[in-house]
Amino acid sequence: MGSQCCKANQNKEPKGRKELKKGVQFRETIIKYDAKKSKKGAMKKVAPADMVQASTKIQAWWRGTLLRRTLLHATLRAWVIQCWWRQTRARQLEKKKWEALELYKRQIWAAVRLQSWVRMWLTRQRYHAMLNAVRSIQNCWHGHICQFHDIFQGSYELTGSHLQLQLDIFLGSQVCRITDCIPFPIKN
Repeated sequence: MGSQCCKANQNKEPKGRKELKKGVQFRETIIKYDAKKSKKGAMKKVAPADMVQASTKIQAWWRGTLLRRTLLHATLRAWVIQCWWRQTRARQLEKKKWEALELYKRQIWAAVRLQSWVRMWLTRQRYHAMLNAVRSIQNCWHGHICQFHDIFQGSYELTGSHLQLQLDIFLGSQVCRITDCIPFPIKN
Protein backbone atom coordinates (compact mmCIF):
# COMPACT_ATOMS: atom_id res chain seq x y z
CA MET A 1 0.00 0.00 0.00
CA GLY A 2 2.80 2.29 0.82
CA SER A 3 4.41 1.60 -2.52
CA GLN A 4 1.16 2.38 -4.37
CA CYS A 5 0.82 5.62 -2.54
CA CYS A 6 4.33 6.49 -3.35
CA LYS A 7 3.75 5.73 -7.01
CA ALA A 8 0.64 7.83 -7.04
CA ASN A 9 2.51 10.73 -5.52
CA GLN A 10 5.26 10.31 -8.04
CA ASN A 11 2.86 10.57 -10.93
CA LYS A 12 1.51 13.87 -9.63
CA GLU A 13 4.90 15.49 -9.17
CA PRO A 14 6.62 17.42 -11.94
CA LYS A 15 8.96 15.61 -14.31
CA GLY A 16 12.30 16.87 -12.97
CA ARG A 17 11.47 15.93 -9.42
CA LYS A 18 10.11 12.60 -10.52
CA GLU A 19 13.36 11.67 -12.26
CA LEU A 20 15.32 12.83 -9.25
CA LYS A 21 13.34 10.61 -6.91
CA LYS A 22 13.68 7.71 -9.31
CA GLY A 23 17.46 8.05 -9.16
CA VAL A 24 17.39 8.20 -5.39
CA GLN A 25 15.09 5.22 -5.23
CA PHE A 26 17.42 3.30 -7.53
CA ARG A 27 20.27 3.92 -5.12
CA GLU A 28 18.31 3.01 -1.99
CA THR A 29 18.31 -0.46 -0.64
CA ILE A 30 15.51 -2.21 1.13
CA ILE A 31 16.23 -3.87 4.39
CA LYS A 32 14.50 -7.14 5.06
CA TYR A 33 14.79 -9.61 7.81
CA ASP A 34 16.06 -13.02 6.78
CA ALA A 35 15.04 -15.41 9.51
CA LYS A 36 15.83 -18.53 7.58
CA LYS A 37 19.60 -17.97 7.16
CA SER A 38 20.37 -16.42 10.49
CA LYS A 39 19.29 -17.52 13.96
CA LYS A 40 19.46 -14.03 15.30
CA GLY A 41 17.41 -12.75 12.45
CA ALA A 42 20.14 -10.55 11.01
CA MET A 43 19.22 -7.81 8.68
CA LYS A 44 20.07 -8.24 4.99
CA LYS A 45 20.25 -5.51 2.42
CA VAL A 46 18.44 -6.42 -0.78
CA ALA A 47 18.83 -4.35 -3.93
CA PRO A 48 16.09 -3.72 -6.45
CA ALA A 49 15.90 -6.08 -9.50
CA ASP A 50 17.16 -3.44 -11.97
CA MET A 51 20.15 -2.79 -9.79
CA VAL A 52 20.88 -6.52 -9.41
CA GLN A 53 20.67 -7.03 -13.15
CA ALA A 54 22.94 -4.03 -13.84
CA SER A 55 25.47 -5.14 -11.25
CA THR A 56 25.39 -8.65 -12.68
CA LYS A 57 26.14 -7.26 -16.14
CA ILE A 58 28.98 -5.12 -14.77
CA GLN A 59 30.43 -8.06 -12.87
CA ALA A 60 30.18 -10.31 -15.95
CA TRP A 61 31.85 -7.64 -18.06
CA TRP A 62 34.60 -7.21 -15.46
CA ARG A 63 35.15 -10.98 -15.14
CA GLY A 64 35.30 -11.22 -18.94
CA THR A 65 37.80 -8.35 -19.03
CA LEU A 66 39.95 -10.02 -16.36
CA LEU A 67 39.71 -13.36 -18.17
CA ARG A 68 40.62 -11.75 -21.51
CA ARG A 69 43.52 -9.92 -19.86
CA THR A 70 44.72 -13.17 -18.24
CA LEU A 71 44.40 -15.03 -21.52
CA LEU A 72 46.19 -12.22 -23.35
CA HIS A 73 49.06 -12.30 -20.84
CA ALA A 74 49.21 -16.10 -21.06
CA THR A 75 49.20 -15.88 -24.87
CA LEU A 76 51.96 -13.26 -24.84
CA ARG A 77 54.03 -15.35 -22.45
CA ALA A 78 53.53 -18.44 -24.63
CA TRP A 79 54.45 -16.41 -27.72
CA VAL A 80 57.63 -15.14 -26.04
CA ILE A 81 58.56 -18.67 -25.02
CA GLN A 82 57.86 -19.95 -28.55
CA CYS A 83 60.00 -17.19 -30.09
CA TRP A 84 62.82 -17.98 -27.66
CA TRP A 85 62.53 -21.70 -28.43
CA ARG A 86 62.55 -21.07 -32.19
CA GLN A 87 65.71 -18.98 -31.85
CA THR A 88 67.32 -21.59 -29.62
CA ARG A 89 66.36 -24.35 -32.04
CA ALA A 90 67.71 -22.35 -34.99
CA ARG A 91 71.00 -21.82 -33.14
CA GLN A 92 71.19 -25.55 -32.33
CA LEU A 93 70.54 -26.48 -35.96
CA GLU A 94 73.14 -23.96 -37.15
CA LYS A 95 75.63 -25.37 -34.66
CA LYS A 96 74.91 -28.93 -35.86
CA LYS A 97 75.37 -27.82 -39.49
CA TRP A 98 78.73 -26.22 -38.67
CA GLU A 99 79.82 -29.32 -36.76
CA ALA A 100 78.80 -31.53 -39.70
CA LEU A 101 80.69 -29.25 -42.11
CA GLU A 102 83.76 -29.26 -39.88
CA LEU A 103 83.64 -33.05 -39.65
CA TYR A 104 83.24 -33.31 -43.43
CA LYS A 105 86.14 -30.89 -43.94
CA ARG A 106 88.35 -32.87 -41.56
CA GLN A 107 87.46 -36.11 -43.33
CA ILE A 108 88.21 -34.59 -46.73
CA TRP A 109 91.56 -33.22 -45.52
CA ALA A 110 92.40 -36.59 -43.97
CA ALA A 111 91.61 -38.33 -47.26
CA VAL A 112 93.66 -35.78 -49.22
CA ARG A 113 96.57 -36.18 -46.81
CA LEU A 114 96.43 -39.97 -47.09
CA GLN A 115 96.26 -39.77 -50.87
CA SER A 116 99.26 -37.44 -50.98
CA TRP A 117 101.22 -39.76 -48.69
CA VAL A 118 100.36 -42.77 -50.86
CA ARG A 119 101.31 -40.87 -54.04
CA MET A 120 104.58 -39.77 -52.43
CA TRP A 121 105.29 -43.34 -51.29
CA LEU A 122 104.58 -44.71 -54.79
CA THR A 123 106.75 -42.00 -56.38
CA ARG A 124 109.58 -42.80 -53.98
CA GLN A 125 109.22 -46.49 -54.76
CA ARG A 126 109.42 -45.82 -58.49
CA TYR A 127 112.39 -43.49 -57.95
CA HIS A 128 114.21 -46.08 -55.83
CA ALA A 129 113.41 -48.79 -58.38
CA MET A 130 114.84 -46.58 -61.11
CA LEU A 131 117.93 -45.85 -58.99
CA ASN A 132 118.39 -49.56 -58.35
CA ALA A 133 118.06 -50.24 -62.08
CA VAL A 134 120.60 -47.50 -62.87
CA ARG A 135 122.96 -48.87 -60.26
CA SER A 136 122.63 -52.40 -61.53
CA ILE A 137 123.17 -51.24 -65.12
CA GLN A 138 126.18 -49.20 -64.04
CA ASN A 139 127.55 -52.11 -62.04
CA CYS A 140 127.07 -54.43 -64.98
CA TRP A 141 128.67 -51.94 -67.33
CA HIS A 142 131.60 -51.32 -65.00
CA GLY A 143 131.92 -55.04 -64.41
CA HIS A 144 131.79 -55.66 -68.15
CA ILE A 145 134.51 -53.09 -68.77
CA CYS A 146 136.59 -54.45 -65.95
CA GLN A 147 136.01 -58.01 -67.04
CA PHE A 148 137.15 -57.33 -70.60
CA HIS A 149 139.93 -54.94 -69.62
CA ASP A 150 142.71 -57.18 -70.84
CA ILE A 151 140.90 -58.04 -74.05
CA PHE A 152 141.69 -54.77 -75.85
CA GLN A 153 145.37 -53.99 -76.39
CA GLY A 154 146.77 -51.58 -78.81
CA SER A 155 149.75 -49.51 -79.78
CA TYR A 156 150.40 -46.68 -82.11
CA GLU A 157 153.50 -45.16 -83.68
CA LEU A 158 153.72 -41.69 -85.06
CA THR A 159 156.24 -40.95 -87.80
CA GLY A 160 156.63 -37.73 -89.80
CA SER A 161 153.59 -37.97 -92.07
CA HIS A 162 152.01 -41.29 -91.01
CA LEU A 163 150.17 -42.75 -88.01
CA GLN A 164 150.63 -46.46 -87.67
CA LEU A 165 148.08 -48.31 -85.44
CA GLN A 166 148.07 -51.85 -84.19
CA LEU A 167 145.04 -53.14 -82.22
CA ASP A 168 144.78 -56.66 -80.79
CA ILE A 169 141.32 -57.93 -79.70
CA PHE A 170 141.13 -61.14 -77.70
CA LEU A 171 137.77 -62.93 -77.96
CA GLY A 172 138.01 -66.02 -75.87
CA SER A 173 140.57 -68.25 -77.57
CA GLN A 174 140.62 -66.24 -80.81
CA VAL A 175 142.69 -63.17 -81.53
CA CYS A 176 141.89 -60.48 -84.00
CA ARG A 177 144.70 -58.12 -85.03
CA ILE A 178 144.06 -54.87 -86.84
CA THR A 179 146.87 -52.80 -88.26
CA ASP A 180 146.52 -49.64 -90.23
CA CYS A 181 148.67 -46.84 -91.54
CA ILE A 182 146.97 -43.47 -91.80
CA PRO A 183 148.77 -40.75 -93.82
CA PHE A 184 148.59 -37.12 -92.61
CA PRO A 185 147.88 -34.48 -95.22
CA ILE A 186 150.77 -32.07 -95.13
CA LYS A 187 150.43 -28.65 -96.60
CA ASN A 188 153.44 -26.97 -98.17
